[in-house]
Amino acid sequence: MKKAIIALSAILLASPVFAADTVSHATDETVAEAHKGADTAKEKLHKEQNKGEEQKLKAKHAAEGKRDSTTSKVSEGTKKGWDKTKEGSEKAWDKTKQGSEDLKNKVTN
Repeated sequence: MKKAIIALSAILLASPVFAADTVSHATDETVAEAHKGADTAKEKLHKEQNKGEEQKLKAKHAAEGKRDSTTSKVSEGTKKGWDKTKEGSEKAWDKTKQGSEDLKNKVTN
C-alpha cells in the first residue's frame, strides 16, 4: 500500500510536466497558423496598396497627356518591378524572423 501511494504521488507530480509539453506544442502550432494568416493578410494589403499607387501613376500620366509615351510606360514598368522586389524582400525578412522565433522557442523549451 505504501509503494502504491508513493507511485501515485510520483505520477501526480509528473503529470503537470506532460501537460505543459502538450500545451506548449499546441501553442506553437497556433502561433505558426497565426503567422501564416498574418502573412497572407499582409501580402494582400501590399498588393492592393501597390495597385493603388500604380493607378495614381497612370492617372498622373494621363492628366499630363503622357499616357501612351515611352517614358510613362517605362516608369510604370519600373514601379511594378520595384513593388514586386519590395514584396519579395518583405516575405524573405518575415520568414527569417519566423525562423529565428522558432529556433528561439526550441532552444528555450
